[in-house]
Amino acid sequence: MRIAFTAPMKPLDDPLPSGDRTMGRLIVKGLEQAGHEVRIASRFRSWRAKGGVDEQRAVEREALAEADAIARRWEAEGYRPDLFLTYHLYHKAPDWIGPALADHFALPYAVIEASRAPKRQRGEWEHGFAAADAALLRADMVAALHRADRECLAAVTPEARLTVLAPFLDERPFLDAPRIPPPADAPPRLLAVGMMREGAKMASYRLLAEALGKLERQHSFTLTIAGDGPGRAEVEALFARHGARFTGARFTGALSPEEMPALYAAHDILVWPAIREAFGFVFLEAQAAGLAIVGGDTFGVPDVVADGVSGLLAPEGDVEAFAVALARLLATPALTARMGMAARAHILARHGLAAGAARLDAFLGHALRNFAARATASPQ
Repeated sequence: MRIAFTAPMKPLDDPLPSGDRTMGRLIVKGLEQAGHEVRIASRFRSWRAKGGVDEQRAVEREALAEADAIARRWEAEGYRPDLFLTYHLYHKAPDWIGPALADHFALPYAVIEASRAPKRQRGEWEHGFAAADAALLRADMVAALHRADRECLAAVTPEARLTVLAPFLDERPFLDAPRIPPPADAPPRLLAVGMMREGAKMASYRLLAEALGKLERQHSFTLTIAGDGPGRAEVEALFARHGARFTGARFTGALSPEEMPALYAAHDILVWPAIREAFGFVFLEAQAAGLAIVGGDTFGVPDVVADGVSGLLAPEGDVEAFAVALARLLATPALTARMGMAARAHILARHGLAAGAARLDAFLGHALRNFAARATASPQ
């Protein structure tokens, strides 16, 4: 199948790493593995940090001009896709291009990852909210990446056109990286991975620092933190303490995707509170590498971490519960090892590239059938 693809939240070649960019690239990779031909229809980014109806209308005009240019180019080339697919839309990043081209060429239209916040229906984001809703109503199939988003989307998307598409990754680099065993009698090796910026990421770092502060005099461990950003100085200050059995964190800075498998392979437990995380891509990577997880029970995190099997999840924002969960693993190395092994099996069974490609293929099949059924039902 020929698929035209766009990502209005963030283009796939955006220079700033993020889980959103990674997931978009993986969707394309999964589609290609399933035998589909993917063409990036547009790099247009409709996302804006600040709202305002006039600003959103200006973005809409730019987007529709882009759609018109694409239509002329496709017609000149004799190109017609079988389906238009959009990755990640919401009120700050509506999709005007996909619906316009789908209507122009009479194509099925599908959306992977959408979220909906009804409180944005009025106010500075109301134009973008309405545009995102219009795209969802036009879509022949919509996939949320976790159950919480699915519940929000159900208000505007019929049940027959709505599903949850579990996140996945290309697990091979993480499986292939040889595990690096700790030296004899070495303490457990903790790893945190996250951008260092104000907001939810910084809130996660603050909770992690507080939780470790409750443990550092009773348990030995080392901590590595991978990531960078404008809040790095604050993060470094949070972990500069010197407890009786913990001498502060080691900071790697931002690492390339190629460096990450080896980093995971040199650690035992991923620790990340996941404040306001959609699902936390690092949880997939860490589990594929064989790490046990201590994380926050947030949005889609329970969909990717098997609580009690591949890791332990604490209620979002609960410092005490997070510390208790981590203390359990620190005190029981055998449990950490078992969960690390179970984590790899969990990824292979449900969240690997082959599983993701199969789910994408099924998702597209549903979109085609829904499109055909809607066309048949439409009055002539």
